[in-house]
Amino acid sequence: MMEVFKIDITSWTASFRYPNLISGMQPTLEVPPISTILGLINAAAGFYVPHKTLTLGYYFEYEMEGEDLETIYQISSKNGKPSNEAKSNVIIRKFLFNNFLRLYVADADIAAYFAQPYYPILLGRMNDLATVIKISEKEELEEVEYAAKIRGQIVPFKHHLPGQLQALPKYFTDEFPRKNLGTEPYSVIGHKANTFGTNVTAYRDTLPNGKEIDVFFHQLKFED
Repeated sequence: MMEVFKIDITSWTASFRYPNLISGMQPTLEVPPISTILGLINAAAGFYVPHKTLTLGYYFEYEMEGEDLETIYQISSKNGKPSNEAKSNVIIRKFLFNNFLRLYVADADIAAYFAQPYYPILLGRMNDLATVIKISEKEELEEVEYAAKIRGQIVPFKHHLPGQLQALPKYFTDEFPRKNLGTEPYSVIGHKANTFGTNVTAYRDTLPNGKEIDVFFHQLKFED
């Protein structure tokens, strides 16, 4: 068994950019990276939370995917410093519509941050405004060996689960320029993935729509 708080978040739109992809059409990951989730915690808390260890699980689903045209402004630089010269460009950006995110945290302080978020909660970019709709009391999740219902999540690639392979950071520093922490390969498993067998131990939960999922918990460790 694992005792956790469940935090339910919804949004109309969401967009999770591919790392290092700057120009051209901008796709979106089907599941937010861990760094996005930790950014949500920082926004809710109102300050940069310097985690040393953290137990964290989450599930994400969306109704459909769309695309939009977006105007961006490209600023030239010289010797690493931005200049006053900029030019506009139009790109295609993919986005996800009608989204649901459930966070699983064991830390009562983190759950309390989301009761009254200090800053707006965003699922991606500044226009992807989200809403906390429910925070549960601490509940027990049943342990499941050989979990077969892992979906709507990312899992470290070392577990060899089927999904889209992406190298993703866990966190970013609060210095400038920011540095990423703990980048490693993950299997990005969308919520529409078929059931498949694994050697992974996870924890069973039931979503508001009655669907059962097996939640993988990340045991995060950050060095000083």
